Amino acid sequence: MLSEIDGTAGEKVVSSLADIAPDFAQYLLEFPFGDIYSRPGLDVRAREIATIAALTAMGTATPQLKVHIAAGLNVGITRDEIVEIVMQMAVYAGFPAALNGLFAAKEVFQAHVD
Repeated sequence: MLSEIDGTAGEKVVSSLADIAPDFAQYLLEFPFGDIYSRPGLDVRAREIATIAALTAMGTATPQLKVHIAAGLNVGITRDEIVEIVMQMAVYAGFPAALNGLFAAKEVFQAHVD
């Protein structure tokens, strides 16, 4: 499941925590991707939509938002859909959070090869 989302980004996070909190890195992968993402109630595309919306609304998780925007592209969410998801968050999280999300999306779109 993780490789379908963005294995490279996950591997980078795990390796960057290896010297300080290897157990945390393991939990970071096992709980969301082993326990939550693997549940049958939603497909991975729907889960990425929810994750992009939540991270945008938080307004404080830009690195994680970028990872999940790239993951969303990898599982078939279009650029237009991602923009709409982020814009929708302006209603609930405010314009600053949506604006930051749009700038994160722009960065990911520029780096992402279709």
